[in-house]
Amino acid sequence: MRKLTFFSLSFSIVFFLFFSCNCFSQSGKETIAKNGMVVSADSIATAVGLEILKKGGNAIDAAIATGFALAVTYPVAGNLGGGGFMVIRLASGETLTLDYREKAPLNAFREMYLDSLGNIEQKKILEGVTAAGVPGSVDGLITAWEKFGSLNFSELIQPAIDLAENGFILSKSTSESFNRYKSEFVKFNSTKKLFVKPEGKFKAGELFVQKDLAATLTRILLKRRDGFYGGITAELLTKQMQENGGYISKEDLKKYSTVSREPVIAFYRDYKVISMGPPSSGGIALIQALNILENKEIEQIPHNSVEYIHFVSEALKYVYADRSEYLGDPDFFPVPVAQLISKSYASQIFNLISDTARKSLEIKPGEVFPNESTETTHYSVYDKFGNAVSVTTTINSGYGAKVVVEGAGFFLNNEMDDFSAKPGVPNQFGLPGNIANQIVPEKRMLSSMTPTIILKNDKPFLILGSPGGSTIITVVLQVILNTIDFKMSLYDAMHSARFHHQWLPDEIQYEEEITISEKKEELEQKGHKIGIKRVLGLVEAILIDHNSGDIIGISDPRGFGYAGGY
Repeated sequence: MRKLTFFSLSFSIVFFLFFSCNCFSQSGKETIAKNGMVVSADSIATAVGLEILKKGGNAIDAAIATGFALAVTYPVAGNLGGGGFMVIRLASGETLTLDYREKAPLNAFREMYLDSLGNIEQKKILEGVTAAGVPGSVDGLITAWEKFGSLNFSELIQPAIDLAENGFILSKSTSESFNRYKSEFVKFNSTKKLFVKPEGKFKAGELFVQKDLAATLTRILLKRRDGFYGGITAELLTKQMQENGGYISKEDLKKYSTVSREPVIAFYRDYKVISMGPPSSGGIALIQALNILENKEIEQIPHNSVEYIHFVSEALKYVYADRSEYLGDPDFFPVPVAQLISKSYASQIFNLISDTARKSLEIKPGEVFPNESTETTHYSVYDKFGNAVSVTTTINSGYGAKVVVEGAGFFLNNEMDDFSAKPGVPNQFGLPGNIANQIVPEKRMLSSMTPTIILKNDKPFLILGSPGGSTIITVVLQVILNTIDFKMSLYDAMHSARFHHQWLPDEIQYEEEITISEKKEELEQKGHKIGIKRVLGLVEAILIDHNSGDIIGISDPRGFGYAGGY
C-alpha cells in the first residue's frame, strides 16, 4: 500500500490551493472555468475528479474516479454496494447510457416481502441483508472505463484507496450524519464497529479511516470485476447473506453485468434533451412533462405564481400516473416508450388541464398501448475535449440497508424496496406501482433517477441531475424550465424555490422560500391540497456558455457539495 499521498492527509493544502485560485467553490456558489468541471455532493470527491481532468483524463475518467471516491468519503449515498445510471454525450456527438442498476437475486419471488396476511414486512424490505439487491456500481464504473477510459485504471481508483487506507478529515455535515444514524447503525455489529463511537460522537476535523474498504478497493484495482464479484469480497458478502437470511448468492454476483441502453431523446423548444430510459422512469417522465408544458408559453406566466404552480402540478399528476402503470425493467416488461414521450400524447394530456385541479383519484394512467430514498447522489462532469457525463448513483435510503459487509467495509443497498412489493401499495416515498415493476428474479427495479444532458445548437449546454427519490423528476424539470423558459442564470435557477406533485398523495409539497402561505387560499380554491414543507433536491449542475467559453458549475445551495474547475 502506498504511503500518504496527494489524496490523503495533505488534502487541506490542496483545498487551500483550490480556493486561492478561485476554481473550487462550496455549495450554492458559482465556479467558472475554461477547461473542465466536476460538481458533486462531496468536496474531496470533486477534487479527486478535477485532478483527473487536470492530468489529461477525459470526463469519463473523472466520473469513474469521482464515483470511487464518493464510496469512501460520502457513504450515505456514494457506494460500492449500490447501483446507478450514467448518461454520456461524447465530443464526437455519440450519445449512450450505462445501466448498472441493482437486480433482484435469483432467489427472489413476487411475494417475498409479504407476511401471512399479505401485508408488506417493512423491516425486512428496508434494512439488513434481506433488503439488498445485487449491486452494480463496481461493474458499471469498470465498464465505463473499458469503453471510454483514457487513463490507467489504477490512476482512477488509487485516490479512493488512499482515502480509505490513510483516512480523510470528517466534515461537519458528514460527522453529524454519522451521529444522526447511530440508533440504526447499532443494530448491526459490522456497522457498529466502524460507524458508531463507543463513547461520545464523531466530530468535524477528525480523521476517519476505513481499512476494510481500502482492502476491497485494492482487490478491485488488482482483479477488476473478480476483485468484487468473486474471490474474497464475494465470500464475505455471501457469507453474511447466508448467516442472516439474505438472498444474494455467488451466482448472482458472477452473473451481474452492466447494460448499454439507448438514451431517451427529445426536443424541448430548440433544445435537445438526452436522459436515462427504463429501468429509470426519470428520462421518460421528464420528457413527458416537458412535452406537456411545451404547449403553453411558460415564460409568460409569473414564475412560482399560483397559475404556474397549478399548471405544472396538473401536468405532473398525469406523468406520475403513467409512471405507476407503464414503467419498469424493459427486459421484463414492454415499456411503451415511444407513446409516452410522443408530442401527440402530450397534447392530449394538455387539453385535459383546466383552471381547476382534478383530483388525483380521477386521473388514471393513459391508454397508450415506489419506494425511493432522498439519499441518492448525483455528479456532473465536463472536459476540455467536449465530453459530457451525467451520473446518478444510489443505495436507496441513507446508508442503504444500514448494514456493512463484514470485513469488506461497504454498505449494502436496500433497493428491493423500489420494486412494487404489493401492486397498488405505495413504497416508503408514497409511489404506487403495478405489474410492470413487480419482483422477478434478475429484474432491475424501477427508479426515478434522472441524469440528464441538454444540448443547445447540438453542443452540451446543461448537465444535471439530483437525488430525492420521487422528487428527482420535478426538481430536474424545474431547473430546466428556470434556465430555458425563464432565462435565469444557472445561479438563479439553482437557488430558486421548488415545489413537487407526484399524483399520489394528492398534494403540493413545497420549499419554505416559495411563500406558499400567500398562495394557499387561491390554490385551495382551484382544488389543490397543500402538503408538507420540505427541502427538494440537491442538484449538481454544469452550464456551458459556448459564446464566452465559460464552464459554470454549481452545487445545490441546499447541500454541502462542491464545484471544481480549471
